[in-house]
Amino acid sequence: MSSQAAPDANSEAQPRRAGVPARRRRRRITAALLLAPATGVALLAGCADVGYYWQSASGHIGIMRAARPVPQVIDDPATSQALKAKLELTQRMRVYAVKELGLPDNPSYKSYADLHRSAAIWNVVAAPAHSLQLKTWCFPVAGCVGYRGYYDEAAAKAEAASLKVQGLEVAVYPVPAYSTLGWMNWAGGDPLLSTFIGYPEGELARIMFHELAHQVLYVPDDTMFNESYATAVERIGGARWLKTQAGEPARAEYAEFDKRRQQFRALAADTRKALERVYASPQAKAQDWAAVDAMKAAAMAQFRERYAALRAGWTGPRQGAYDAWVAGANNATFGAQAAYDDLVPGFEALFEREGEDWPRFYAAVKRLAGMPKAERDQELKGSSSAASAS
Repeated sequence: MSSQAAPDANSEAQPRRAGVPARRRRRRITAALLLAPATGVALLAGCADVGYYWQSASGHIGIMRAARPVPQVIDDPATSQALKAKLELTQRMRVYAVKELGLPDNPSYKSYADLHRSAAIWNVVAAPAHSLQLKTWCFPVAGCVGYRGYYDEAAAKAEAASLKVQGLEVAVYPVPAYSTLGWMNWAGGDPLLSTFIGYPEGELARIMFHELAHQVLYVPDDTMFNESYATAVERIGGARWLKTQAGEPARAEYAEFDKRRQQFRALAADTRKALERVYASPQAKAQDWAAVDAMKAAAMAQFRERYAALRAGWTGPRQGAYDAWVAGANNATFGAQAAYDDLVPGFEALFEREGEDWPRFYAAVKRLAGMPKAERDQELKGSSSAASAS
């Protein structure tokens, strides 16, 4: 089941997460939740993980119990006018997602839950000191993913601490929303959450479209394919919503926000490439780790210098939106970001190639999903390069 997180899944957001830019919004990665009895889970994963699966199941059940139908919340005299307006907006977005974007018409996002906390879950990501390759955890249903989600922040930090002892670079970041991939529609679907309902209109549309996209298609064991695909849907769908359904204030607000996000994403992508070159260098192959660490430090220093220059050109209350991410940047945060960025241009090019027709696009994505990972990645990157050249 999917959750989000990483700088573009990222947004400017709340001051946030200890390692992955907070997207005030959405940051999503896919958090594997197994909603099964602990005894059954033990047979699948071993007794040592029963506690983890139990917190996943009980955590999600807690969210489901807190959810109420949107009409009921709107009619409640205790509900603020601001919340009522946002809930009414989400229902228009829900109809738009079905009619205009070809996303599933099911119970998801027709109920609302106030969680009384800052995040739905907290994700833990980890990577070696000389690689951007994320450590993976494997789960029934979701397959192997590059993060591990917790409903309790303290538990996430404890997991991170144990990984640090193993010599890994780690990050813990809050996730405002996640998808159960449609598996829980029989029980009411994924509810709207207090952790993201307050986002600006453009970001609210994107997070809903992203998570609904996971219900159209999810490929086990390929976080980058899943998140890049959903990110492409949210970007294209969000832009269309703003253009055709939103007012000028919402468009102007989002344009300024997105401009900064694009600038930061470009900087982070450049740094990611620089680090990849360092880890593939002759010094790394010769295991001259002192030299590798020196080059790594230089790349990170340049990243922070370039960010400081970029930030100096920003003004307003969100000027420091990425400060916490930059301060905690490491191999784990850059590795997590890649899942949301690297294949997105390929999916966007595929959408254009399919005539900007949503059913044809989804059919093409499903065709790619049936190919071996290396082949589908190559095709997506080839589509991106061809589109850029054109």
